[in-house]
Amino acid sequence: MKEYQYQYKGEFRLENGQSLHDIQITYHTAGELNAAKDNVIWICHALTANSNVTEWWPNMIGDELLFDTSNYFIICANILGSCYGTTGPLSINPLTGDPYYHSFPLITIRDMVKAHELLRNELDIRNIYKLIGASIGGFQALEWSIINPSLIENLVFIASGSFASPWNIAFNESQSLAIHADPTFGDNCEKAGLSGLRAARSIALLSYRNAITYNYTQQEAELDKLDSFKAISYQRYQGDKLIKRFNAFSYNSIIKAFNTHNVGRNRGGVEQALTKIKAKTLLIGITSDILFYPEEIKLVQQQIKNSKYVEIESFYGHDGFLIETKRLTRIIKNFLNVKKIESCKN
Repeated sequence: MKEYQYQYKGEFRLENGQSLHDIQITYHTAGELNAAKDNVIWICHALTANSNVTEWWPNMIGDELLFDTSNYFIICANILGSCYGTTGPLSINPLTGDPYYHSFPLITIRDMVKAHELLRNELDIRNIYKLIGASIGGFQALEWSIINPSLIENLVFIASGSFASPWNIAFNESQSLAIHADPTFGDNCEKAGLSGLRAARSIALLSYRNAITYNYTQQEAELDKLDSFKAISYQRYQGDKLIKRFNAFSYNSIIKAFNTHNVGRNRGGVEQALTKIKAKTLLIGITSDILFYPEEIKLVQQQIKNSKYVEIESFYGHDGFLIETKRLTRIIKNFLNVKKIESCKN
């Protein structure tokens, strides 16, 4: 995929009434946009991912793969608040000349989608053939399908929800508490709060997998151990990996944005909001996902016309959407090959 930057000049008004100025959006593309500009597959990425989808979703982009670069124009834009090129807490505030750090305002999922719309208009994309997102990427995809229903032809919504549940928010708050417990997080410097971020990642991992996954993959062969358990090493290793590529300010900003997700806000409730979606919609749940239970996704599907729910078996919990690429490819290809589907009530 090729990387590009789009600089939006002027005020970017946020949902909470505050503003950012002269925001930058980093995005990646693959394939060619056709003359009609209607062969677009837009991918919305999850929490700590970037816009280069090939780095975090292997075997999905390329000739004859699910995101077929010989026929489609693939695009993914880095979200607001992140640290991969789009305006976030470490960016320079053009009004002060200094990085935002703690002064970076609260952003919402709708603000992220609003930034996507700016980029779409800049590229003069008139139709999105397929919009796909998983986890917080699913939040964006669902919001976008409500904000601009006529734009989206097909919506693929994976392991996600129509609002941040109390369970989701509790996990996020535990992570935020870990970050704020790091005394360095009060500093205005790029590496502030990294010990807290390491602990936050450890908390998050528990929701990305589940007890069955851990009890199998981290079980001990040496029964007489008193310390240095595999599960401890795994948690520390994953925390260390994240702090090498992310920062505590962006992480804290994005999990706060996660908490704001509710498609029913100022729309008469979730059910009323979901009726606005016009796209042919595929919703995919993962049997072992404890972050977004399949039953929750089924409820979302019941409110969307011309929609179908499919469930996949996976050992890997929520992370199944990153790992079960062969199953996802088969399910999504089958869905798109069906010319007309009836609303499936589960």
